[in-house]
Amino acid sequence: MRFMIIVKATKDSEAGVMPDEKLLTEMGNYNEELVRAGVMLAGEGLHPSSRGARVRFSGAQRTVIDGPFAETKELIAGFWLWQVKSLEEAIEWVKRCPNPMPGESEIEIRQVFEAEDFGEEFTPELREQEKRVWAEAERLAKNTRR
Repeated sequence: MRFMIIVKATKDSEAGVMPDEKLLTEMGNYNEELVRAGVMLAGEGLHPSSRGARVRFSGAQRTVIDGPFAETKELIAGFWLWQVKSLEEAIEWVKRCPNPMPGESEIEIRQVFEAEDFGEEFTPELREQEKRVWAEAERLAKNTRR
């Protein structure tokens, strides 16, 4: 099972306050542990919402909304993508995580949909298309990495 581990934003992260060397070291060590255990597939921190945008959909109409966004508690400061056996295993890994923010913080755990979760609607043709898309994305990513 794959899970997205979502580090919630705080007022400090939204203000662009960067982590200190101690936290960067602790997180680096934690990430190494996740990789050695075969859990971590990806993980990144995100810039504050002031450097982002949202696109609102209403039928065929699209509206762009520039950041920053008001509800800090609903924003994401970073994420990991993990491969684990269960939600319980993901929870145990999160409990071992250094506190990602000074003071109080929150990490959300959400399971990622897999092809089999979509049932018959995800036809063999759609599954083949998905394989092609991901293979091409991986090929292009390899060619653009520095």
